[in-house]
Amino acid sequence: MNKSILVLLITFFTYSCTNSTTSEMTPNPIGHEINDEDGSKISLYGGSMSTVEVWENYISAHNEGNLEIIRGMNADENFKAIGPNGDVFDGTDAHIDFLSKWFVDNSPKWETNYLIANEYTNKEGKLQQWVTSGHDLKLNVEGNEVKAFQVHDALIVDGKVQMFYVYERADSPAAE
Repeated sequence: MNKSILVLLITFFTYSCTNSTTSEMTPNPIGHEINDEDGSKISLYGGSMSTVEVWENYISAHNEGNLEIIRGMNADENFKAIGPNGDVFDGTDAHIDFLSKWFVDNSPKWETNYLIANEYTNKEGKLQQWVTSGHDLKLNVEGNEVKAFQVHDALIVDGKVQMFYVYERADSPAAE
């Protein structure tokens, strides 16, 4: 009888440990990426918080107008930024040239509302780590304060900003 109880307890503990370990090790998807070429869906998962830190530091450098820090945080090769009006900045030099004038003319300041790290492995087996963030933006346009709302999608590779997209809408009384 004691042997039967012992076997039953061992079986119970082995089964319960196996099930909890398996469910904890399998991450739950948080959404999916849709492939531009064939429309296939690739599961998205929660990403590394280290990418959020990179993007927070990048936004801080923009708020400070620190072009050298921004330059250093951009990827060394194939950097690209796409602005809210469709402007494409290929390379860090094009990005810095734009920012140097924009910072002087408009004094932009971002206030972050949210940051979301997400990642997926593409068809080539390469990990893609993105940060999606939302911001309130204040600009000085010809002496007037202008408010806008922005969403950024930033690809972070090896601790640097490889590329990002900016989506923007103007502030409106109904938004507040």
